[in-house]
Amino acid sequence: MPGLIAAPSDIWLAVAPMDMRRGIDGLSSFVQHALGHPPCAGSAFVFRNRAGNRLKLLLWDGNGVWLCQRRLHRGGFVWPKTHDACCSVSQAQWEWLVSGVDWQRLSAVPKADWRV
Repeated sequence: MPGLIAAPSDIWLAVAPMDMRRGIDGLSSFVQHALGHPPCAGSAFVFRNRAGNRLKLLLWDGNGVWLCQRRLHRGGFVWPKTHDACCSVSQAQWEWLVSGVDWQRLSAVPKADWRV
């Protein structure tokens, strides 16, 4: 995450859709109670709305909390389909995700088609 926000140690995606009216306190409480992570550990937590076209990012930088929002004008963000409450993504996967690209397909290991 270039600019004012330092790169977080981990990036976690909250799988279930979130009410985008929640602010720093509501999202921090969700991170702590529902996801079981400390919200002030330096990890970034990302939330998506039900329509899939908005994201909110919550990040403690050691001095304060960042709450950022991104909205796509067309299409939606590709989100993981898992039964877990959250999943971790790499920095490269994060950059693809916020661009609206299917980061899961780009991260997939291609089938080995080896013949002798």
